[in-house]
Amino acid sequence: MYEYEIQQLRSAELIRRAAHERLAREVVRGRRAARREAARHAAEGEVHTGRSRRHRSPRTA
Repeated sequence: MYEYEIQQLRSAELIRRAAHERLAREVVRGRRAARREAARHAAEGEVHTGRSRRHRSPRTA
């Protein structure tokens, strides 16, 4: 009977730990999404010409 109770305690602890890890991953995912959204909004405010920048060699004299 004692071993059964220990197994129940271990099982409950593993379930709590897994729930905590899932919550932590969800928080990290949410923070990443918020950063991406903020970066996207910041990029929308920038002016772009649509042309790619060409690196030209310097003019010869």
